[in-house]
Amino acid sequence: MAVVDLLELPALLPRYAAVVGLDLGEKTIGVAVSDAGRSIASPLSLIRKTKFTDDFAALTRLMESREAQAIVIGLPVNMDGTEGARAQSCRAFARNVLRVKDLPIAFWDERMSSMAINRMLIDEADTTRARRAEVVDKAAAAWILQGALDRLRNAAG
Repeated sequence: MAVVDLLELPALLPRYAAVVGLDLGEKTIGVAVSDAGRSIASPLSLIRKTKFTDDFAALTRLMESREAQAIVIGLPVNMDGTEGARAQSCRAFARNVLRVKDLPIAFWDERMSSMAINRMLIDEADTTRARRAEVVDKAAAAWILQGALDRLRNAAG
């Protein structure tokens, strides 16, 4: 497979197959998963980054446990629409995944996802700073994945 446009993703998957969403940070990878019908995204796990082979092994175990067959990666686009070093790092991660596993990968613009999650955790859940640090990346992954799932649902009509 390859990196594909998000709207091409459903045609590459069985009718019922989960998808994982990733929020790639500098130190962690937030992981979320959809249900098999690809309607709802849920935070799943946090992978502490070490080296790619270990990170990918942990991701593979999570994907297999949920029978996920595709990945949506949050792409940190700058507010003006350009891509910086973090976006290029996400694209490099996708290329590395494709070197070892044949599966579809799509990107989703993640602008403001972490900010939105932090605001929600502060305002609505009254979460402490320490607790927010534990959950923000996987919650951001769910936010990213839910945005992509909503886009797919809206495109399907």
